Amino acid sequence: MSIASTNPTERALRLVIRAPNWVGDLVMATPVLEAARENKRFVAVRVLVRKHLVGVLADGPCAGLVEPLASDADEVRAYRAFEPDAVLLLTNSFGAALRAWRARVPTRAGAALSGRRALLTHSVIPPTRDGRRVPIPTAHLLRDVAGLLGILVPDLHPRLGVRAELVAEERAMLERLGVDHARGYVLCCPGAAFGAAKLWPPERFAEVLDALYLERGWRGVVTGGPGEEALVGAVAAASRRDAISLAREPRDLERLKALVRGSKLLLVGDSGPRWYAAAFDVPCVSVMGPNFPELTATSLERARIVRVEGLECAPCLERRCPLGHHRCMRELSAQRVLASALEVST
Repeated sequence: MSIASTNPTERALRLVIRAPNWVGDLVMATPVLEAARENKRFVAVRVLVRKHLVGVLADGPCAGLVEPLASDADEVRAYRAFEPDAVLLLTNSFGAALRAWRARVPTRAGAALSGRRALLTHSVIPPTRDGRRVPIPTAHLLRDVAGLLGILVPDLHPRLGVRAELVAEERAMLERLGVDHARGYVLCCPGAAFGAAKLWPPERFAEVLDALYLERGWRGVVTGGPGEEALVGAVAAASRRDAISLAREPRDLERLKALVRGSKLLLVGDSGPRWYAAAFDVPCVSVMGPNFPELTATSLERARIVRVEGLECAPCLERRCPLGHHRCMRELSAQRVLASALEVST
């Protein structure tokens, strides 16, 4: 008898977890991954992760469960090879649900988003108001989806790991570039994979880095992902206090963990590295424009979200400003961001 027609919490299961496709969402999902690993209901657990994101979970509690995916075909093959009883879909994409359905996974649990409710056997239906989805914290939605399979998540604090050898490598690299570790550094990640609408002007980032150098003596260090070399260079070039660009150094999501963990403060846009700071309890200031602040309203104990309030067009959730003025970011002053940085890092 297929367990799709029974309660999936009543018997032992082989479980596949389809991890999120965004860095921040993946970090927010780590408490769910750990809770699934510890749940005695599951006799075996696999976590399917896009290949470029594997470094996020490397050296962490669930690293041994990870299976990298280079393509959609890999995903279907992984289901058929592992023969799971259930899949926990922590990504909200239609394609992920469709591939699990095509692989004939009996129980398919996830959020009823992206028009995929009919492909799920167990679903969480997010609340709506006047026909529109009400924004709720992503971490809360992930926890609720996990509950469909009887996975109880005791807390939502994200957890990551980074090996000592990598920490030592990144520390030595920073020393070579002029960082005095006795004084410390501010790590700046000005990019946003989502799109240009989330980008704060490079000169504003530089202004805050320079002010923090004068106030606290922390050297500015600027980094980013593949393709962000020009943006990283622009922030460093705008600095009057010799902020360091890592554009020509080896950079990846695994090395970034060591850089965040070793910093005095993370200055970042509305992007994934913010959740690295949360995982390592590093103070963080995040500048936010077109997004709903409610979607990331967790792990705020050492974080400050700075945004322009009262704009009729915000949040628009668009990758590029549809009105062309980009007021949600251009009207956000360096002084406000600096004040938040000084407050959270005391």
